[in-house]
Amino acid sequence: MIVVLMIVLLTYMSNKPSVPEKYTETVKTGGKIEAKYIANGGYKVNYFENAAMSSFKKYEIFYPADITEADCQYPVVIFVNGTGVKGSKYQAMQKHLASWGFITVSTEEEYAWNGFSAEMSLRFLQKLNSEKVEINGYHNEFYGKIDFNNVGITGHSQGGVGVFNAVTEQKNGGAYKAIASLSPTNHALANALDWVYDESKITVPTLLMSSTGEGDENFVVNLNGLTDIYQSIPSEVFKVMARRNQADHGDMLYFADGYVTAWFMYWLKGDQSAGEAFFGADAELLKNEWYQDQKINNPMEEGTSYGDGR
Repeated sequence: MIVVLMIVLLTYMSNKPSVPEKYTETVKTGGKIEAKYIANGGYKVNYFENAAMSSFKKYEIFYPADITEADCQYPVVIFVNGTGVKGSKYQAMQKHLASWGFITVSTEEEYAWNGFSAEMSLRFLQKLNSEKVEINGYHNEFYGKIDFNNVGITGHSQGGVGVFNAVTEQKNGGAYKAIASLSPTNHALANALDWVYDESKITVPTLLMSSTGEGDENFVVNLNGLTDIYQSIPSEVFKVMARRNQADHGDMLYFADGYVTAWFMYWLKGDQSAGEAFFGADAELLKNEWYQDQKINNPMEEGTSYGDGR
């Protein structure tokens, strides 16, 4: 049974197209905040990669081109791969987030559920930040430029499970300030594949998003599965969940990117306007026509919860 489930999941995701290069111009939005942050930011972007002596082959880093001249450090977002979707298949998303002033890192890992590739990505960034040396003939532009007080992590499908395990099981899990898990594999399927995770250990703000499409509804994570994850995250944690209409499992890798970007802009860069998507009874996400089943738990306002879904 486990082998059959694995084959089905691998086949499903491997046959999905990679993220379109111009998805920021085609994804439909239902609010001003979502529209603002699905668009590209104002930073020019550079790319750097370095080989890794592991199954994930290499670190793929996109970052603001002015990093050496800027009088600041840049926050980080680690990407965790879904099944059949290596970092090289969604570079447009990394570029997009880097254009908003983030250092973004992915790998070629194909089995990222345990969060180890994310852990090693974080360790590689720590090395870059602390050692003023050339790497394979490349001048280290990252020396002293990485803000480890503001580190986020995101992943889709198997990568959503990898997000949970990177934060709760890996050595540097405490480094993460906010997380976004997109269509994370439900517990029944994850357990069958031996992708065990425990979201009840999460202590940092968490964004959960999935779709209402057939892939999520019938296979990966339906409403009950996403709600179970949401409810298992402690009530002391700021947490948000929502499901995208007229989208399927694979689409959520990038359809959610407007709100994922806003999420990290608020938690990692203190962008108050981005936070208006998630805070209060008038939070934009609660009223966005492209989403349903929205829930927001805000312990910073005496345990206030908004949105019972629709």
